[in-house]
Amino acid sequence: MAADIVNLRQFKKAKARAEKEKAAEQNRLTFGRTKAEKSLTRALNEKAEKSLDQSRLERKQADDEAKDGAPSPSSKSPDKS
Repeated sequence: MAADIVNLRQFKKAKARAEKEKAAEQNRLTFGRTKAEKSLTRALNEKAEKSLDQSRLERKQADDEAKDGAPSPSSKSPDKS
């Protein structure tokens, strides 16, 4: 009839560690990409963007003006007076 002696301090610490590990597992599932995966994705995106820029037919200056909101010379519309 001897019961196992349990040190409550160690039991509480083990329980806290298990809860932290459970929360960490949930975060891994939620945010789950490693630094290597993120850098690979970033490198692939940069490569695709560079490839797209290399095959661009339009001038870069016209693209910059379009982003600024200023009309480019080729996109002027006739007046509606």
